[in-house]
Amino acid sequence: MSNCVSVVLGQNGWSVTYTTQSICALKGSTVELSCSYTYPSGTVTTTFWFTKMETGVEPEDLGQDPEYAGRLEYHGDKKNDHTLRITDLREKDSATYKFRFITDQTGGKYTGSPGVTLSVTGLQVMVTGGHQDKTLTCSTTCTLTGNPTYIWYKNGHKVKEDTSTLHSDYFSDAESYSCAVKGHEDLLAPALCKNCWIVNYTHQSICALKGSTVDISCSYTYPSNHEIKTAFWFTKWGSDMDPKDLSSVPGYKGHIEYLGDKKSDCTLRITDLRLSDSAGYRFRFITSGEKFYGSPVSLTVTGNLSHISHLLL
Repeated sequence: MSNCVSVVLGQNGWSVTYTTQSICALKGSTVELSCSYTYPSGTVTTTFWFTKMETGVEPEDLGQDPEYAGRLEYHGDKKNDHTLRITDLREKDSATYKFRFITDQTGGKYTGSPGVTLSVTGLQVMVTGGHQDKTLTCSTTCTLTGNPTYIWYKNGHKVKEDTSTLHSDYFSDAESYSCAVKGHEDLLAPALCKNCWIVNYTHQSICALKGSTVDISCSYTYPSNHEIKTAFWFTKWGSDMDPKDLSSVPGYKGHIEYLGDKKSDCTLRITDLRLSDSAGYRFRFITSGEKFYGSPVSLTVTGNLSHISHLLL
């Protein structure tokens, strides 16, 4: 991440300096928020980051928020510097993050303002122009930090490594186009194709902590002349059996939530993860004329925090 002008706000020896004031990061990637701090006397006993603050109420350490379970790492010496690492970024992680520290002195509490504004964005292929001269744009909701290089794919093959735009005088409706940011080639944008059958997953494998919540991000494409009749997730399949909708499988009721819109988003949320939830998950949809399902996403649920940290690094 590139650095912006540091911000120092403080009084009487209290201060927090943030390395950067704002960051735009890619959904599914990892981000680090850094700061240094000073205080007049005493010993620092507690350090943490938070996003929510109410008047008269002590802020809650992000490490206690189940939405971040298994995705946070704190690095600091409890003397003058601190770094927060957030892995597997989600769009709902977009917020202003502030650092707070507490010393053993009376009234020895301080929060650094204004904090770091984090915006998390996915990638989307947008098309503009006429029939003969079209431009594809790898679109984001904020300008990615670091001026990244974009990679373009046609029918799954790399065709260009340059900017966020792709120009051509001919785009076939039967060909798929996608893009990614260099260094994050596994975080592809949902493929654009008017007459293709595609299921896209943000991650092909996920490791999550027991008791946490996981979102299996998913999007899909189908020919424009078809209409979705049924869409669901399943874990068991075979040549001699029809896949069964997870919502009808004993043990999953109240445990899963289908976040999709039955148009293009097929994200699945699983709450209060159990070790037995480790499996391969696949999305299936049926239109007015065809049936299609994507390759499986491997979910591994672990009770070992060091194991998941190792896998996410």
